[in-house]
Amino acid sequence: MLNYKGYQGKVIFDDEAKIFHGEIINTRDVITFQGKSVDEIEIAFRESIDDYLEFCKERGEQPEKPFSGKFVLRMSPNLHQKIFVRASKAGKSLNKWVVEKLESVT
Repeated sequence: MLNYKGYQGKVIFDDEAKIFHGEIINTRDVITFQGKSVDEIEIAFRESIDDYLEFCKERGEQPEKPFSGKFVLRMSPNLHQKIFVRASKAGKSLNKWVVEKLESVT
């Protein structure tokens, strides 16, 4: 995994075209890059992010940031009450209880 300025890139090798293709995976905007060697793909990765940030700046738009750590979840009121009660019994906030449950399955 490539990392730069908080963005993460995933790379695959196309053995038919003999080229590396990559994309940024922790944003909803589409940011891609490619290269013929490891050095080229690393440079293209950083340049793509810098180009994206500059493009957003020129347009006066906020760039799509890597995930903030906030996650809105919709559920039935009945389920909401059940997990709130379980969190309370465990002496934890609802947020802390849910995060611990999610961490236990990842």
